[in-house]
Formats: sequence, C-alpha cells, structure tokens
Amino acid sequence: MKALMVDVDGVIVVHPDPAGWSTNLKRDLGLAIELLQEKFFAPNFHDIVHGRAALRERLAPVLADIAPHLTCDQLCAYWFENDSHLDHDLLDQLAAFRARGYALHLATVQEHERAAYLWNDMGLKDRFDAIHYAADLGHAKPADGFYAAIEARTGYAPSDLFFIDDKAANVLAAQARGWKAAVWTGQDRLADLIARA
Repeated sequence: MKALMVDVDGVIVVHPDPAGWSTNLKRDLGLAIELLQEKFFAPNFHDIVHGRAALRERLAPVLADIAPHLTCDQLCAYWFENDSHLDHDLLDQLAAFRARGYALHLATVQEHERAAYLWNDMGLKDRFDAIHYAADLGHAKPADGFYAAIEARTGYAPSDLFFIDDKAANVLAAQARGWKAAVWTGQDRLADLIARA
C-alpha cells in the first residue's frame, strides 16, 4: 500500500446534526431546504457535480425565483461554512500514516466551488497530497470511471491504494477495481480497518 484515498462528506466532514448543513436554513436565511432540493438540487446537481454546468449558472435563476432576497454568495457562504465540521480524530489518525510515508488523497463527489473551499479555505491542502473530485474528473462515485480516472491521474495501481468511504456502494465499486477499501463508520480505528483489509 502506497496511498490512502479518503472520502470527504460523512468521513472527513461530519455533522453534529443528522439533518446536516441545512438544519437551520429556513430560520437563518428564510429558505426551506425542501424547496431548494426540489427546485435546485434535484434537477441541476447531477450536471453540476459532473462538471457539465457551473454552480452559480444554475443556482442564480433558481434563487431569483424562489428566494429573491438571497444571492448566490450568501447561500454558498452559508452552505460551505455549515458543511465544514471536521473529524479531527480521523485527521490525526491519517496524519500518523502520512508521517510514516503514505500519501493521503481526497476522493470525493464535489463541484468546483466547494472543492476549492475544502482544499483552500478549510486547509485540507495542508493535510493531504491531492484532491480528486467528480466535477474535475467528469465521473462521480460509484461509477467505475471515477476510480479509473484517479488511477490514470496518479499512476497508482489498484493494489497500491486503500480507500475509505461512508457508502457501501462506493466501497464495493473500488474493490471491484482491485482497490483495498472499507466502509468508514467512525467506530473503528483506521489502522484496524487497514489491517483487516
């Protein structure tokens, strides 16, 4: 094993509230998450997260219709800031592996703006060697193309990699390519998951 591939949401970024970043969206910004889901996320996010459309290009007209009091800047700032609770215990465990010479990479389904926020504003660039994300790769987990694109980009063979993700389907897809992988629940130590794999 040469590198650890690590998912972001549900692994590195966790939520104190099961409802996630939008728990207080209506209270704080006057917009119901159900309406935002129906009008923005459901019809648009597949294209955005695959890099086929820009976030603001799709978000601006939706906000003009359902929440004209909000700008893209306001909503994105609220979303990104409230979707940024880091699991510092896991980060410490990962840092110990990095100190032993293993490369650490993020492998995540993100669009361009939040990927940049995670990498730069949240400082994950100081903790990881690279970020591989759906909008940049043109593929999202669990599609085989997501994992193949990471292999092509990094030069790692499947047997070089260990991957953790909170979704079983994503782990199974990685294993189907020959990656070592485990579902991350937060209940096990990273070293134990790797030893079992």
